[in-house]
Amino acid sequence: MISISFALLLSGCMFPQGERAKNQVPYDTQISSVQQALDQFREDNNVLPIKTTEQETPTYQKYTIDFGKLIPRYMQEPPGNSFENGGSYQYVIIDPEDKAEVKVIDLSVMRNIQELQRAINMYIGENDYAPIKESVGPGLFEIDFDRLDYNGDTVVESPYHDDTSLPLLMNERGEVRIDYAIDINIALQDFNHDFEKGDDIRAILTRNYPIVPAFSVPYTLDERKEPTFKQEE
Repeated sequence: MISISFALLLSGCMFPQGERAKNQVPYDTQISSVQQALDQFREDNNVLPIKTTEQETPTYQKYTIDFGKLIPRYMQEPPGNSFENGGSYQYVIIDPEDKAEVKVIDLSVMRNIQELQRAINMYIGENDYAPIKESVGPGLFEIDFDRLDYNGDTVVESPYHDDTSLPLLMNERGEVRIDYAIDINIALQDFNHDFEKGDDIRAILTRNYPIVPAFSVPYTLDERKEPTFKQEE
């Protein structure tokens, strides 16, 4: 077994109390309104309205929009489906150096991930090693749920396809990650692309959906042009 250091999950991401039913889907009009506000803010201030995150924050969670910087001059209030307004989505930016495109994280998976992360953190704290089963890719492992004695959900629902469950894995730092290989494989078949071996093919999801693959690891194409894990940065 190997000893693994671990970090806490994104703090403060449980849903706010109160009304949830305003809007629970990533409507294009809401994303467009945020994009317009962000573009104007960037033009006026030469910076992006984002929250400060730690350097090691995963790519798709790194650039979270700070609505406090947009309200009231650029927007009256956060979108109804946003986390800040009681909704199920965290608004983020991808490609911040160029397009600075607005996307969302589906926070409905957070409870499952947080519960599993707490169980893993506790196990590592008590045993000084992680409950790993076997390696499935560079720095990525199956979780030994029997050893963990975990009774919670071991999969999460796909934010892209109904009736599709995605496995939960663990990286070498003991952090929970979602395996999006099923979603990526479907997207590679459904959408035109020019990916080659070595490319990070998670972009097939961000190009064609408003939702980003949060808590993911990089994927590339293998010799058979199928998704395979790539070393997490």
